[in-house]
Amino acid sequence: MIDEGIAKVKKNKTCAISILGTNLDRRGRSAKRWDKWRPTIALCQQDDLIIDTLVLLHESNFRRLAEQVKEDIALVSPETEVHFYEVDFRDPWDFESVYGQLFDFSQQYQFYPDEEEYLIHITTGTHVAQICLYLLTETHYLPGKLLQTSPGGKDNPTVGSYQTIDLDLSKYDQIASRFNRERVKGIDYLKDGIETRNTKFNQMIAQLEQVSILSEEPMLITGPTGAGKTQLVKRIYQLKKHRGQISGGLVIVNCATLQGDKAMSTLFGHKKGAFTGAVDGRNGLLLEANEGLLFLDEIGELGIDEQAMLLRAIEEKCYLPLGSDKEIASDFQLVAGTNLNLNKMVAEGKFREDLLARINLWNYQLPSLKDRIEDLEPNLDYELEKFARKAGHMVSFNKAAREKYLKFAVSAEASWRANFRDLNSSVIRMATLSSGGRISEKLVEEEIVRLKLNWSEGQTNKFDPVVIVRNLLGEERSESIDLFDKYLLAGVNEICKESKSMADAGRKLFGVSRLNKKSTNDSHRLKQVLAKFELVFEDLKE
Repeated sequence: MIDEGIAKVKKNKTCAISILGTNLDRRGRSAKRWDKWRPTIALCQQDDLIIDTLVLLHESNFRRLAEQVKEDIALVSPETEVHFYEVDFRDPWDFESVYGQLFDFSQQYQFYPDEEEYLIHITTGTHVAQICLYLLTETHYLPGKLLQTSPGGKDNPTVGSYQTIDLDLSKYDQIASRFNRERVKGIDYLKDGIETRNTKFNQMIAQLEQVSILSEEPMLITGPTGAGKTQLVKRIYQLKKHRGQISGGLVIVNCATLQGDKAMSTLFGHKKGAFTGAVDGRNGLLLEANEGLLFLDEIGELGIDEQAMLLRAIEEKCYLPLGSDKEIASDFQLVAGTNLNLNKMVAEGKFREDLLARINLWNYQLPSLKDRIEDLEPNLDYELEKFARKAGHMVSFNKAAREKYLKFAVSAEASWRANFRDLNSSVIRMATLSSGGRISEKLVEEEIVRLKLNWSEGQTNKFDPVVIVRNLLGEERSESIDLFDKYLLAGVNEICKESKSMADAGRKLFGVSRLNKKSTNDSHRLKQVLAKFELVFEDLKE
């Protein structure tokens, strides 16, 4: 673990991260040790390089040597604070072991790249450790520059020289990620490690985790499109598989794509010659899900006949393929998903009441992103990590850019119409366009405009105050107006557009209060309202 002495650093400081050199840094305890080059000591002796903080990584059995190095650094560079971080490489030549330890350090140490410069010293340690430090720096898990030290000549043998290497990630865009950096942080499969904050959602997930482990009965997961039903089912499957509850695979079916004989054949299979074009037999997806998990998304789109066959397959674990007189057995667990109101469909005769009763034993409704907006920030970090795994390099916001994006993301202007799919797309766009793995304010501003445009498209017939005011006043002025005033101005705008004159619009807008006035000047009252927004009646008519 990291020493308690490591705290937030001040601005314009330099922090070096180095592995203790168990051979090169070990030169005995006599005065003769000062006659020999020791990389870690020499790092702190450079005339033009001030090391404010040195984080020294060492194995527990070399703590005494680390203490000696710290004492010697205090003599040559008293301004340098030395902190220890223990590692356990076990086998220093085992790539996975060494990388894992160094990756853990990169996750535990608190970096402040906007306030401090980091130098990753790659002179000490085994070649394996040096390669791992290179990889972690290249992918921005260690946000700094590489630093190489070397012994000097006859004139300066003990101090030597140094060289920094600034890795420009844009040069390596076509190099595939060379190591899978994902480490499981816990067994919280269902939340995928996301530290969600919405109380109701967390309570639902806690119960769902228990039900997933203890129950083999069908489950129904409802919620709007993009709320994360499919991803949640995948995690349910992973959890059950990990706990040994199922041995088969996960089969995902979008029922909206199934029509007529195709639906029957796809789900239950068919016998050769069962219908025109059935040249060969087919097993069907229910059989493929045997001993596993079957997710029927958009189950409300299934036809009545398919619903009847599905009910029997759930209850009796067997069914008849299309055109066959021989039953097939399949022991699967069903998870159904929908964004439709199945109770309403039952009342309309579009969904079987007995099937709904069977699949509704465990019913979980996923809220929209807007309904759990406090979870947007942790999901934003999750999307960034997911992009990093795929792209092979780490991406993050600078402080101001992150604040700007989050401020917009939780505002009334952000509709998140497609829920987490919108967030995923937004992160991919910004991360792809980022320079050197840093998302800037300019990128965020461009993305906000893009999101607003996406959400406004196809909504021209919908009363949207945000869009109306933006069209009236422009982007910059619209941003400075409260949502209350946007609704007020948008409503006034609608009345003015359908009115022949300002007086006509005023009579409609002040139709009640004008009756209580001795003299009325509806045009003047409307003019005052518009003046607040630096508008005139003609602006709205245009």
